[in-house]
Amino acid sequence: MTRLSLAHLTAVDLPPPALVEAAAAAGFDAVGLRLIKVTPDSPGYPLMDDPAAMRATRAALAATGLAVSDIEFVKLTPETGIDALLPFLDAGAELGAAQAITAPYDPDLSRLADTLGAFAEAAAARGLGTVMEFFPWTSVPDLATCLRVVGQAGPGVGMLVDSLHFDRSGSSLAALAAVDPARLPFAHLCDAPRHPPYTTEQLLFTAREGRMIPGQGQIDLSAFLRALPAGLPLGLEIPGLPGYRAADPVPALTALVAATRALVERASAAA
Repeated sequence: MTRLSLAHLTAVDLPPPALVEAAAAAGFDAVGLRLIKVTPDSPGYPLMDDPAAMRATRAALAATGLAVSDIEFVKLTPETGIDALLPFLDAGAELGAAQAITAPYDPDLSRLADTLGAFAEAAAARGLGTVMEFFPWTSVPDLATCLRVVGQAGPGVGMLVDSLHFDRSGSSLAALAAVDPARLPFAHLCDAPRHPPYTTEQLLFTAREGRMIPGQGQIDLSAFLRALPAGLPLGLEIPGLPGYRAADPVPALTALVAATRALVERASAAA
């Protein structure tokens, strides 16, 4: 059965211990944790600076048996220094996280690849993998560019392909299917309406507020899934999840798991 992780952005108002408990009750296998705040109006939970919250999160993980798929996310900019990110990576190691997610915000792609490689070395020293996620509004807007950057960064650096950003970037399913599986430790899945072309404002709105449950939008997710390595773990990232309430998140999250598993089964049957 495909391993499903709850990306923190889906329920970012839940602190890590509550997220873990809700994810377990809904039938997820793992969680992604947002330890670094990304936007002014979206929280982050810096467990590396909060020992009590770290203990509570580890206790929730132990009680539920859930794993930490990833920690997020690091914006790699021209000013990024690896030393400042070591506490973040140390926290990931303490949580047993599998991957650390980075994002490309340096227009100099050669320098970006060097920074990414240095970050990946520090992560690997702590037992974590590293992935770079591409976004159509950044300096790495598509699959082809991401492949070039991670290739320059080193053999141990992976890519995080999100079905929304993949669709919006105009990247090729054939190119995705040709990617070395070693570069794809997991993927993000969601659905959305399609109405190309898109303005930057539309891209950002959908990414942060307008995503849909897999199978309820217009992205060809079955084709997307068939282009990925068989059985690849999936992180579900759907901010604005229909029916979601922080006071009682389990029903909406349970429906999300059920819809995703049904879609994965249909895609597998059609392969």
